[in-house]
Amino acid sequence: MPHAIPGDRPVGVGEPIVIDMGARLHGYHSDMTRTIILGEPTDKFREVYNLVLAGHLNAERMLKAGMAGIAGDALARDVIASGGYGDYFTHGLGHGIGLEVHEGPSLGKLSQDTLPVNAVTSVEPGIYIEGWGGVRIEDLVLIRENDAEVLTQAEKQGEYGKA
Repeated sequence: MPHAIPGDRPVGVGEPIVIDMGARLHGYHSDMTRTIILGEPTDKFREVYNLVLAGHLNAERMLKAGMAGIAGDALARDVIASGGYGDYFTHGLGHGIGLEVHEGPSLGKLSQDTLPVNAVTSVEPGIYIEGWGGVRIEDLVLIRENDAEVLTQAEKQGEYGKA
């Protein structure tokens, strides 16, 4: 599920590990998620991770000011749905972040927001499969007039299984 419940069970080999983290400095927040796997990635992990990454990168390339939040969400949601996992992307693409961890504007399939110039938002598509686990990749972006600048500096794993 998008947000796990802590427990005592050890993480198993081949199990996806979603790490959602952030920081606060001078009253401003950050947010970032990376997904890793313990041991060698399975074919299923590669498939799901690569699909989430494709949706994530498409959204980062195409977001810009003036875009409706619902249209921003569709940039990743349509990629994930075309790969057969649309029902497993159970949250929105992102949210504003600044003085609060979750604030406007919203990027979701029900959003009525429009992305303003200089908003900072998350881009965090994910796929969550009950009994298997999930994959989420999250960066923060600065919405500019004609594009979005990726602010997150932590590297993302390139496509699993590809050179």
